[in-house]
Amino acid sequence: MTDTAPILPTDVDALQAMVVSRDAEIHVRDLMIEKLKHQLAGHRRHRFGATSETLDQLALDIEDREIGEAIMPARADKAPAGKRKPKREPLPPELPRETQTLSAGEACSDCGGKLKHLGEDVTEELEYVPGRFKVRRIVRPRCACTDCEAMHQAPLPSRAIERGRPGPGLLAHVLVGKYADHLPLYRQSQIYARNGVALPRSTLTGWVGQCCALLEPLATAIGAHVRAGTGLFADDTPVKLQAKGKGRTATARMWVYARDERPWSGDAAPAAWYRFTPDRKGLHPVEHLKDYRGHVHADGYAGFNGLFGPDKATEVACLAHVRRKFVDVHQSTGAAIAEEAIRRIAELYAVEGEARGQPPDMRAALRQERARPLLDELEHWLTAQLRGISGKTPLAAAIRYALARTPRLRPYLDDGQLEIDNNTAERAMRPIALGRKNYLFMGSQAGGSAAAIAYTLIETAKMNGVDPQAWLTYVISTIADHPASQLDDLMPWNFQPTS
Repeated sequence: MTDTAPILPTDVDALQAMVVSRDAEIHVRDLMIEKLKHQLAGHRRHRFGATSETLDQLALDIEDREIGEAIMPARADKAPAGKRKPKREPLPPELPRETQTLSAGEACSDCGGKLKHLGEDVTEELEYVPGRFKVRRIVRPRCACTDCEAMHQAPLPSRAIERGRPGPGLLAHVLVGKYADHLPLYRQSQIYARNGVALPRSTLTGWVGQCCALLEPLATAIGAHVRAGTGLFADDTPVKLQAKGKGRTATARMWVYARDERPWSGDAAPAAWYRFTPDRKGLHPVEHLKDYRGHVHADGYAGFNGLFGPDKATEVACLAHVRRKFVDVHQSTGAAIAEEAIRRIAELYAVEGEARGQPPDMRAALRQERARPLLDELEHWLTAQLRGISGKTPLAAAIRYALARTPRLRPYLDDGQLEIDNNTAERAMRPIALGRKNYLFMGSQAGGSAAAIAYTLIETAKMNGVDPQAWLTYVISTIADHPASQLDDLMPWNFQPTS
């Protein structure tokens, strides 16, 4: 760069041309500065503190991959070839014992003769109650008939993991710890070790995988319940997937489809159904919601477009996404137009505050009277503002996005069973966002599918105000012997804690 002043032409036309050229350069520069300021403000808001977790992540990668290996053998009913079983440590003798004796009866079922005691088989399983471990002793006396010598012994109750030692309460605690409290299994193993119980991470991964395989029919039933609603909420979020043999991660997706009729006092229980896919192709939501003909609240992702059309689902846009665009612009540039757009959107949300909890017909009437004029005025105002600003600014991009989405938002004005935004699905995605801070990526596709099953069960229980630990303890102890045709009895909204 030189400090020497440029030599200006003496011709007036040449000077005017130079000024016009300089003005154009300054305008382009100003646009670029505004764009970069907008991007920088966004990065500052969303940036997380950088930490070094190389060793932890190695353990997390192995952990999630082994969950995937555990869930596949559980489905195929065979052990993985060449897999070494972890050494089983004896249960600590100082743990309190609780004995359950299963009587073979007093008389022989074959001839009616009196039974005499010969001995007993004792099976110990490690159980967990909040705050402490205990060992449940299941004693099954072996008896013989004094007349015909026939042997009698009560059968062992069905267990979630055959030939395994974890009780249903412990299994539920491990699942909730990983997928609700975001504690990776290697950390849980360390916590248990401090309580004097040796449970290697590899053991816990096997338990989680087999549990998810056992509970998969219940998650599938929850998915059917979600798709039975007249309206649902759809969203997706990125999760990292370890690319096998490549030493790097790929971007996979976790999808959620939620049903929540509480805002209009509907009778159906709320539920969230999660699905894992290795990529974000639009064919996945189309497959997940095939034959669905209701309303789908979604953002503007083009991959959802395959759901909508004649004889298909109806799209309902999300006003929260529109608002977020203007919030980003206002925080980065302080634009008065963005501030006014936020204020106008707040008026629409004020109407929704009054409509919440009302029956559908009253909600629709209130929206027709008060929300429709506000939305019409917002669209006209945004159209007028767009004509007066540069089309290359972030503010113009926010206005164009709003004008593209608001026509798809209009179904909510006529139907009191619909919502103004997709926040139900976004709330259901928060556990994924929190969890990936701890386990960072999925070790395998099977591990991602297991996580989707666990999230479906735990988040649905939470949506219904049910303690997932208590409910999963009950379900795991029951589901092996429960008729497949009566899975609805095990749903969290039918759970009674006293049972």
